[in-house]
Amino acid sequence: MKTWPTLLLCMLMSASLSHAASLYDIPLKDIDGKETSLKPYAGKVLLIVNVASRCGYTRQYKPLEATYRKYKDRGLVVLGFPSNDFGGQEPGTPAEIKQFCSTKFDVTFPMFDKIQVKPGPAQHPLYAWLTGKTSPFPGPIKWNFNKFLIGRDGKILARFESGDEPDGEKVTQAIEAALK
Repeated sequence: MKTWPTLLLCMLMSASLSHAASLYDIPLKDIDGKETSLKPYAGKVLLIVNVASRCGYTRQYKPLEATYRKYKDRGLVVLGFPSNDFGGQEPGTPAEIKQFCSTKFDVTFPMFDKIQVKPGPAQHPLYAWLTGKTSPFPGPIKWNFNKFLIGRDGKILARFESGDEPDGEKVTQAIEAALK
């Protein structure tokens, strides 16, 4: 008789794990601390970027915003995920990060709460999904401003390193192909 509750619990846990395996079901907080997910962006092409305000690549906020504005009407959404994982280059609070991005770079694309992108017990589930063994582009994030291009179907299409400029030919060609 005790096996039924155990079996039911195992089934519920299994369903929960497979449910959370969807990119759109991963719990997140936006830059204002509001609970959210990527569900509002289902069916869109996403460019997910781990960002930092005091990095040599911080200047990429400008081409990220330009890319967002250029392609948003065709279905692209740039999503910024602040992280303090590399050299303490994102020490600010979410309010400070939001202020910095809006005043210095006129960022209008969605920003989220600061998260950990590096592997380990505190790694955010989004980055575990993006960089884990089942990802087509597995492996740890090496620095700030890594970019993942997600297709309309929620699958990872490409991964770009920090030095790959958001408005460079390599990234632009991948975005345009995904938007077709």
